[in-house]
Amino acid sequence: MDKIKEINQAIYRYYSQKPQVSEDLIASILYSVESGGKRIRPLLFLEMLEGFGMDLTEGHFDVAAALEMIHTGSLIHDDLPAMDDDDYRRGRLTNHKKFGEATAILAGDSLFLDPFGLVANAELADKIKVQLIAELSQASGTYGMVGGQMLDVEGEERQLELTELQAIHANKTGKLLTFPIVAAGIVANVSEVDLVRLHEAGALIGLAFQVRDDILDVTATFDEIGKTPKKDLLADKATYPSLLGLEQSYDVLNQSIDQALAIFQKLAETQAFHTEKITEMIERLRLNA
Repeated sequence: MDKIKEINQAIYRYYSQKPQVSEDLIASILYSVESGGKRIRPLLFLEMLEGFGMDLTEGHFDVAAALEMIHTGSLIHDDLPAMDDDDYRRGRLTNHKKFGEATAILAGDSLFLDPFGLVANAELADKIKVQLIAELSQASGTYGMVGGQMLDVEGEERQLELTELQAIHANKTGKLLTFPIVAAGIVANVSEVDLVRLHEAGALIGLAFQVRDDILDVTATFDEIGKTPKKDLLADKATYPSLLGLEQSYDVLNQSIDQALAIFQKLAETQAFHTEKITEMIERLRLNA
């Protein structure tokens, strides 16, 4: 099964509903949806479900698609002139450079709101859908990604302490990477104890992902990352390498990965969880110093 294809098809199904209110809005939305990306967040969710021994259904792909929609909306808004002011994303023009700022803002708004309707109508038990919607709101809104973005804006042009940087990224990046791990546990109906463990694993994966991104901003080229490199460095923005140095940043990255994998190994003992696929995904976050 081609999981990325199935995720994309779930998004296309949503935006092919008739009648359409604005074709221009949908064109802007799909431009960013189709701009590439590794679909890491939804794939984490799907691989976790398979790790719990579940067969994937259309309802599962709807949840995966909803997560990718919110992530894509966040990238559109993140690139706006009032935010990071980027001209390129994933190797091509950012949404506002292609369609204009107003359309880009509205496309981002749609991608934040539409996912909740998609999950609400997914073919899953009502109790599970309510839990997923609540968890997704916490991960993406005021108490998650958006709140973290606000901390990031407030922290610009001043030297941050490490604890402040950690708080920014635990919310801005970490919460939306924690969601797929926890959501899989909700769908698989694991115990509250194991849900706590999944929250911990997700937070560690989120930390690893952000540290990796910070390292690549310093070390990678445009062709490797598909966006302007060294942008944070030139803006004198606080990052893990700027506060800890590259060597210690690599250590934090690897330790976070190791600790997350240890939690999944514990799940293998308590839930007969199959760790192979999720381990393979997380190991790809490692970088060679």
